Amino acid sequence: QVQLVESGGGLVQAGDSLRLSCAASGRTFGSSAMGWFRQAPGKTREFVALISWSLSIIDYADSVKGRFTISGDSAKNILFLQMNNLEPEDTAVYFCAARKGGRHSYFVSEYDYWGQGTQVTVSS
Repeated sequence: QVQLVESGGGLVQAGDSLRLSCAASGRTFGSSAMGWFRQAPGKTREFVALISWSLSIIDYADSVKGRFTISGDSAKNILFLQMNNLEPEDTAVYFCAARKGGRHSYFVSEYDYWGQGTQVTVSS
């Protein structure tokens, strides 16, 4: 059974940093594309960052470029999201997701596996 488990969320002040982690189990994700998404109250889930290890592709939503960094270790099945200079607008539940294949995607519907999410709250 495939599981993605996020951790590292919390309550911080604007300008602070957080590092989210996603531990994957149940299969090897070294050839898969993975991503981070977020969902704020009353809003739809949105793309934040993606990585495709097999295609060596990394990309970010415009709203987080220059502040967030996605990284990980495909051999250890772990994914990170380093979030710097956090803003109140970053407040959301953050989800880790993975595709069965290696092609990257920006769309929620194209990811096959999801974690339960971790809450990030940024106060002004």
